[in-house]
Amino acid sequence: MTALRIDGSALAAKTRAAVAQRAQRFESKSGRPPGLAVIVVGNNPASAVYVRNKVKACDEAGMRSERIALAEDCTELALLETIARLNADVRVDGILVQLPLPPQIDGHRVIESIAADKDVDGFHVANAGALMTGDPLFRPCTPYGVMKLLEDAKVVIRGAEAVILGASNIVGKPMAMLLLQAGATVTLCNSKTRNLGDHTRRADILVAAVGRPHLVTADMVKQGAVVIDVGINRLDDGRLAGDVDTQGVSEVASAITPVPGGVGPMTIAMLLVNTMESAERRLT
Repeated sequence: MTALRIDGSALAAKTRAAVAQRAQRFESKSGRPPGLAVIVVGNNPASAVYVRNKVKACDEAGMRSERIALAEDCTELALLETIARLNADVRVDGILVQLPLPPQIDGHRVIESIAADKDVDGFHVANAGALMTGDPLFRPCTPYGVMKLLEDAKVVIRGAEAVILGASNIVGKPMAMLLLQAGATVTLCNSKTRNLGDHTRRADILVAAVGRPHLVTADMVKQGAVVIDVGINRLDDGRLAGDVDTQGVSEVASAITPVPGGVGPMTIAMLLVNTMESAERRLT
């Protein structure tokens, strides 16, 4: 078996094009484009790339983007004051703070300072709680993108056994909630899980999001499983690699997302969707 390649880049392009149409209609009704503000603190090279890609995607979709760069030694108070200004700005529909933050800043406090109705990353405790109860205001972008990839690939989720590797607040936990709500039976594994392969070999849908290159090998995957690789790791030779040994697992799985070109583009696309939904709510 050679696994179907689930093309995140193609679906992301379709999603961004649909957002662009919605943005055009929104601007004609409201007199302004949808607006996203992105705050980056310090000079983390990976953060700089992510922010640049988000701003570029915004601009291409006809949305107003505001990139705010703060120094590495920025105080927590200065960051909170910046967020307060954006909370009050009627031109801003979405706010995100690029993680990670420098050690002098309490990331939890920062996320909670973002107005819940502008928290387009879906990290605010109010949005996390709403997701838990099945009525989310914003779905976190990466898990939301994974659900769209599964939908586009016509993967049957209801009744499937889903296993998630990684229990982070950003991917693992919200991914579990979304799959549960779609009717899957979900196992959420973490760094203390014993006999990891015993769990992964049961999965009809396997989501890897741990940040360890090539952790998932062919012998850990059920024949015909759908494998979603969320990991993006930089190898010593500069190449990008996922959490899955794509070459080996492709001989076992029925479908798999590549790295790059899989989940990553969909994360940015769903950020635009969340921002667009936020803007449209303000218009009603």
